[in-house]
Amino acid sequence: MNLDYIKPDNWSIIEEGFNPEYVKSSESIFSIGNGAMGQRANFEETYSGSTFQGSYIAGVYYPDKTRVGWWKNGYPEYFAKVLNAPNWIGIRIIVNSEELDLYACQSVSNFRRELNMKEGWLSRTFEATLQNDTIVKVEAKRFLSLDIDELGAIHYEITPLNKDAKIVFQPYLDSGITNEDTNWDDKFWDTINVSHENHQAFIQAKTMKTDFYTCTFMESEVFINGKSVLIEPNINADANYASFSYEYHVKKDETYSINKYGGYTVDRNHDKSGLVTVAKTILNKATTTGYHTLLSQQKVAWDKIWNMADITIDGDIKAQQAIRFNIFQLNQTYSGKDATLNIGPKGFTGEKYGGSTYWDTEAYCIPFYMATKNQKVARNLLQYRYNHLDKAIENAAKLGFNNGAALYPMVTMNGEECHNEWEITFQEIHRNGAIAFAIYNYYRYTGDFSYILEMGQEVLIGIARFWYQRATFSSEKNQFVILGVTGPNEYENNINNNWYTNYIAKWCINYAIETLEKIKEDYNKDYNRIINKTKVTDNELRLWDNVSNNMYFPFSEEHQVYLQQDSFLDKELITVEGLDKSQRPINQKWSWDRILRSPYIKQADTLQGFYFFEDHFSIEELKRHFDFYEPLTVHESSLSPCVHSIQAAKLGQMDQAYAFYLQTARLDLDDYNHEVEEGLHITSMAGTWMSIVEGFGGMRVKNNSLSFEPKIPKQWKGYSYKVNFRNQVIKIKVTQNETTFELDGEQELTILVNGKELKVSPNKEVTK
Repeated sequence: MNLDYIKPDNWSIIEEGFNPEYVKSSESIFSIGNGAMGQRANFEETYSGSTFQGSYIAGVYYPDKTRVGWWKNGYPEYFAKVLNAPNWIGIRIIVNSEELDLYACQSVSNFRRELNMKEGWLSRTFEATLQNDTIVKVEAKRFLSLDIDELGAIHYEITPLNKDAKIVFQPYLDSGITNEDTNWDDKFWDTINVSHENHQAFIQAKTMKTDFYTCTFMESEVFINGKSVLIEPNINADANYASFSYEYHVKKDETYSINKYGGYTVDRNHDKSGLVTVAKTILNKATTTGYHTLLSQQKVAWDKIWNMADITIDGDIKAQQAIRFNIFQLNQTYSGKDATLNIGPKGFTGEKYGGSTYWDTEAYCIPFYMATKNQKVARNLLQYRYNHLDKAIENAAKLGFNNGAALYPMVTMNGEECHNEWEITFQEIHRNGAIAFAIYNYYRYTGDFSYILEMGQEVLIGIARFWYQRATFSSEKNQFVILGVTGPNEYENNINNNWYTNYIAKWCINYAIETLEKIKEDYNKDYNRIINKTKVTDNELRLWDNVSNNMYFPFSEEHQVYLQQDSFLDKELITVEGLDKSQRPINQKWSWDRILRSPYIKQADTLQGFYFFEDHFSIEELKRHFDFYEPLTVHESSLSPCVHSIQAAKLGQMDQAYAFYLQTARLDLDDYNHEVEEGLHITSMAGTWMSIVEGFGGMRVKNNSLSFEPKIPKQWKGYSYKVNFRNQVIKIKVTQNETTFELDGEQELTILVNGKELKVSPNKEVTK
């Protein structure tokens, strides 16, 4: 693929020229969403070329039965799959008895697709010559409403350029859809009823097994040269399909257009018996408000988001486009309104990874949502895990743990583990640590201890109980070890004493004890409630403490670094620089056996620990570990470049930090991994934000205050961003010569800049 087919632009993603080879990739890149639903950028009209059709509803999934060679005790019974939902965007276009299909046209010219991130809409324009020699010009625009998050709207207009034409719009609903990603080709949807009334149509369907009830709906109105035309449509309906046909004889250079409103109502939000009634209310509101007013409201809603979340970059248009693309997609994926929802690695852009929740949320996404939203949004993400605590305890029990030990799943929709690769499901247990760290990170940043009081302490206790039981006392080492694990580097399986896992296990135990002691001292009523519920005893705490104080960490005296795992130095340590480029990426070129025996690291592992616990180590220790491990890292996880960018910036290695930033920021736009057609890397997009704010901006929380150590790549003239810190918004602007701070708040804020205190007053700029 030509990596440069996306045009550089500050506020839009733009594709010019029609190339069927790019269609599936563009369907991912130009995806739209509003937190409640989302869709790939499929064409509204029929397309017979290679395409990946996808519309998705937040929280609606199917438990696809696990497919494994043989069963092992503790294996999940299913892998949760985000479902390709009934299609509401379709509009068949018939021009002089021939269907408009860009793949079948004689020619397509002036093709332009734009995802306008500033205003939140997707558009497409082109001219096409059909096989019947009719030439038409098409302009289409659609968006998913942020204000009415069950509603989407399409404006589609067509103009015959060389002759009069009989044109038929056939807007339709279709529930006869399938998933790209399926283990057994199961039927995922059961259509219950297809109905229509006036210009409205409804398909009621439910998911098999999980019984999510949905109503997919639409209503259309047609216009000639912008004036409403009343046409009584012909109606076609069957068991899974409903369409209306609006036929009009259009003169040359006249414009025939249709506004189509559609979307989903779901029994997650409404009584299942009233889904059609709610859909009618939404459609009536849409048609009364009108397409253009709805679009204006969309622009206002996105303006409010950008006012807080935008990062500006001066002097580097590709970097600017990339960061806004990442911020835009994060906001399309998760709005923070619903604590029963979370962030899938592909969001609403594809089906890989099942659309489920991973540890990515806690490790990478929470900092973004804490700083760019109000704290309730991040709190909802933490509440999601508290709501699944009982399931985490069940997951641990299936693996033989007891006494309320909690093992959070690697992959989940409802709290149950649904990942079925043994080296992940049973061994990549470090995910427990990321969840505990997120609780600490939230309190550190927001100062809101109420989450720990109300929910978080119970989570911390369950996690500490797991680590206590998972550790084994080694008589030979006279210390506690953790055996048979996979660390963040998934290119090593079933290894012993992964440093990151051991370190975060120790930290989790210490933090659970520390917070419990604080609650005992300051919140006696809450302490008694928690103790009565969890049955934690003083003796149990002493046992935990013993494990923590005597945890083993592999260390190399020769290299003066902590070892990624016990046997890491048994490997032949040939750096990535010594790898033949024809062998990259190794996950596509090598056998798994060869990968496991290699020294190559998929993503930050030991360095992930240095990222989380930066203040536990000196800058000299960070440099030693970075210089040792980064040259062995192939960065074949989307989550890898951001951590390395932050640490390179911390070390003052700005050329390296900038290169890693571009790799994470333009991962999808430039299709680094040659897989963008499968969907975008949503969770790693939060890492892109971190690369600027925590990397170049050097933002941390130290001594209960915001701290900055600003740096700037030589390629940039300047950059700026805002963060919401404890309900005060501070704007930071960095140039090659100075850094300016401005506070939008009600009281003075003391921050640290390069280790020195700086007082910032409301609405007054301070420059350092």
